[in-house]
This record gives sequence, structure tokens and C-alpha cells, in this order.
Amino acid sequence: MTFGILGSGSWGTALAKILTDNGQTIHWWNRSATAIEYIQSRHHNPQYLSSAHFDINKLKLSADPADIINNSDCIIIAIPSAYAADALCALDKNCFKGKKVISAIKGMLPEKNLLLNDYLKQEFDVNLEDYFAVLGPCHAEEVAAEKLSYLTFSGINEQATREIAAYFNTPYLNTVENNDIYGVQFAAILKNIYAVGAGMAHGLDYGDNFLSVLIANSADEMAIFLRKAGIQNIQVGSIEHHHTIKQSLQTTNYAASVYLGDLLVTCYSLHSRNRSFGNMIGKGYTVKAAQLEMSMVAEGYNASKCMHIINQNILAEMPIAETIYQILWEQRSVEEGFKAIEQTLV
Repeated sequence: MTFGILGSGSWGTALAKILTDNGQTIHWWNRSATAIEYIQSRHHNPQYLSSAHFDINKLKLSADPADIINNSDCIIIAIPSAYAADALCALDKNCFKGKKVISAIKGMLPEKNLLLNDYLKQEFDVNLEDYFAVLGPCHAEEVAAEKLSYLTFSGINEQATREIAAYFNTPYLNTVENNDIYGVQFAAILKNIYAVGAGMAHGLDYGDNFLSVLIANSADEMAIFLRKAGIQNIQVGSIEHHHTIKQSLQTTNYAASVYLGDLLVTCYSLHSRNRSFGNMIGKGYTVKAAQLEMSMVAEGYNASKCMHIINQNILAEMPIAETIYQILWEQRSVEEGFKAIEQTLV
């Protein structure tokens, strides 16, 4: 299987490293011809994960996304959600025909208010059977440092999901598979919102005791939304028993790494851009000032508005996510908002 990657930020670079470390030759899109020349001459990405060095013989670089898609069997889309529609809209409507598509996007397309699979179905007629999602908990910086990490691959075609995941197994990365394609994507979106909230709490000088309660309540709030949305695999402590440990780990469960683990690492890690963004808001930065200060996109910002809109139909009780939305989009005071959150926590 030949892989193509659309996106050359930190996560796209990390995925490129994993595949090339496994001996795969990949087709890799970078919109900047200057960056392509730099990678070809210096063997690392000039802007993201510069410590990750590449065997240049395993990279087929192009500034044309259509070229990447045409030459690949499996396309990984690792473009920040805010820019994904703009990057894809000019492509031929049949370009993904006969291809498998992997989403490495941890957000919703904000202008469309759609998950990537729904956008690809609407615009390119990509069937859900040919769509997969790759999720954490896995920070790109730790992949670059080859610290043991876990990736979850989700798809309704279980055999194809297993086959794709096998290409990403390395000594520093383990893979888990499930078929909960909507659940894992919504969980990834929500955890980014809650990580912004965790950063706000840190910026407001709340301590670890409060933060632990905030995150525990955020996990519960996530489960409430997923249940109301019709997603069933979210029971804490309920894993079916199988003949092997590996099979048990592969059973979809709310407490598994892709749900609770990804929430925890995004809320606590210093690598988390959502936590960093929220921390600045808590310290008194305006949203605009915080965005200008950061060199990378904090997915939780747009996600908070998307989930606010979606929840108008789902009607889940989500006081934490709703308050974060109000702080980011409706100019609610962060101090006043967290005073209100305090009263909802149990």
C-alpha cells in the first residue's frame, strides 16, 4: 500500500516519520516550494519537529495535492480542520475514487460544521467503508523523540482498519483498532475543548486539586454527549473478556486510551496547544492576542462553537463546554465563567 500525506505540520510530520521509519516510501504534500527544497537538502521539516530526520529517498514531495492523491492508495489528511475545506475544494470530485482516506484531523470543519467523513461524502462521494480515523493519545513531539506512544485506528471495515494500522507499528508506537468511527471523532473534538478549559484554569491559578475535578467532570460530560448522540461504547470499567490481552484492549470502551487517555494527555501535557491557548486566555489574553502568540492552531477554539451548534439538536447537559464556548465566542469573563463552573462540579 502506498501512502500519501496531505499536511506538513507537526502531526503530518510525525506520521511521515512513523511510516518512513517502517520503510515506506510516501508521497507528501507541502504547499511551500521553499519548504520542499529545504526538506530535500536538509532532510528535516524547517518549521515542525525539526529533530525528526528523514531518509530523503523515501520521500516523494510535491506542492500539488492532486499529484499526491493520484500516486497513493491511501491518503492521510493531516490539515488543520480550519483549513481543510479550502485545501480540498479545488480538487477533482472523483479524485478519491478507489482510494482509502485516513483522517488525522482532530476537529470539525468549522465553516461546514461537519466531520471530515461527512464533508468527503458530501463533496467527493467517499463512502464510510473507505474512511478511517487515526487518533491518540499521541503528541507529535513525543513521536519525534521516539517515546512510546499509542495510536488508535478506527473504521467500520475492521479488516482494512487492521491492515492499515499494521503499517504504523514501530518499536516506539503501538496501535489499537476499533470500529467506533463517530465516537472517536467526537471524543477527539470534545477533549480539545476541555483542554482549553484546563488551560484556562491553570492561567487563573487554580491548583491541581481543582484541575483533577474539572477533568473528571469533563470526562463525564463527554460521556453524556456521546450517549445522547447515540454512541454506545462508553461504559467505564466494562471491557469484554477475550482469549488474549490484545483482544481485550481492542474492545471499544469509553475508558480506553482513545477516549479518556487522549482527554488526560491533552489537558495535562505541556505539549498541548489547546492547553497553552487556554492558559493565555486565563491569564488575560484576548482570543485574538492568544491566537497571534501561538504558531500552531488550537483546534478547541473552533470546536467549541461547532459543538455548541450541534448540541442545540442533541440537547446534552454540557455546562463546562458551554461555558468555554461563551468565554471564547461571547465575551463572557473567564473569571465569572469559572465561578459558574465551580458550582456545577461534583
